[in-house]
Amino acid sequence: MGLISDCLRVAPLVLVLAAPLIHAAPDETALGRDAGYPRGTPQQVTEERYKVGSFSALADILPGRPSARGGPLWELPAGKPLPAVQYTARDGTFALDDYFERRRVTSFLVLHKGRVRLERYQYGRTAEHRFASFSMAKSVTALLVGIALERGLIRSLDDKAEVYAPELAGSAYGGSTISHLLQMGSGVRWTEDYGGRDDVADLWAALFRVYAGGNPTQVLARRRPMEAEPGTRFKYATGETQVLCHVLKGATKRTAADLTSEWLWRPLGAEADAAWLVGWQDIEYCGGGFNATTRDYARLGRLLALGGRRDDAQIVPPAFLKRATDPAEQPPGFRLNEPGPRFGYGYQFWLVQGGFLMQGVFGQAVAVFPALDLVVVQTAVWPKSSDLDSRLERDAVVRAIVNAVSKE
Repeated sequence: MGLISDCLRVAPLVLVLAAPLIHAAPDETALGRDAGYPRGTPQQVTEERYKVGSFSALADILPGRPSARGGPLWELPAGKPLPAVQYTARDGTFALDDYFERRRVTSFLVLHKGRVRLERYQYGRTAEHRFASFSMAKSVTALLVGIALERGLIRSLDDKAEVYAPELAGSAYGGSTISHLLQMGSGVRWTEDYGGRDDVADLWAALFRVYAGGNPTQVLARRRPMEAEPGTRFKYATGETQVLCHVLKGATKRTAADLTSEWLWRPLGAEADAAWLVGWQDIEYCGGGFNATTRDYARLGRLLALGGRRDDAQIVPPAFLKRATDPAEQPPGFRLNEPGPRFGYGYQFWLVQGGFLMQGVFGQAVAVFPALDLVVVQTAVWPKSSDLDSRLERDAVVRAIVNAVSKE
């Protein structure tokens, strides 16, 4: 786990892990408890009995590349417990403890003003497990783009992707600007419904050689029609983030894993190495392949809550972070309530009233509320990739925590 004291590692868990010994998490048997929550093969990772084991070891199942920690640890001391929190779901009003009996949460952490006010693990997971980010990786990728811009490695966000990724020259994505790709606003047709036959399934299969039929570059560079004027419409597309991965590699001549280590993980004082999934052609899966501990996700969230700064070090450029996460900075079509009810979309971040989120399928989330210096982290193994009931209840829990903290 790196250079972290036994006191820091264990003491907060003693406070918050007592309750889970009494209350059972849902669907433990179906999720593989009796077999010790086994890991699956690359083809099995989303099957029910393998989800818990696989989602906390994905960089061991698939090819992974570490993003090393280093430098002074950003300590996360224990804070006072949260006040009694109640939230309202579709079927009633519940206490916070009820949430962990009702929904498939593998870890949950509330960090307020730098102190851990709740930390909980279920299904045999611990603070030492590295949890799959899925699409939370998109936000990490955006931060790397912003730092590359600040350092002059990317000249302008108005540059086309093919300037840095000549392998995409002449394609619709190659002709898209970096800014439009960051915003999920290229206008290029891309299908992403998680039915197993969409474009994102093709990208996954090409990256990890699930079948022999093309490579990742070919998936991104294939002939694609335009569906909208660039910069006018939000459409979620993992392919757009993966193009940014090609841009980063071409602009910096380095891997996303190395950049993450030098530009983020070391300066923010992570307690454990992170890891990126690495696909064919030796490129990271920037659209969904990041893995980190729950505490380090919380550290990243706090860095963003503090405007990209840790102590005297400005790690993420503040102007870029503001453009990425502030609803007022977004163009028409991407502001609050325009892409959909209650949310907007920035540069690979989901925007909500008073904050912003990193989100991934099956329930992964890092919610950041800068005015409160509040970060809520959840990892999960939802029944479906986009489980509506689970998402609505998670959102209700987060809102209840925000309300409780804001009244203190």
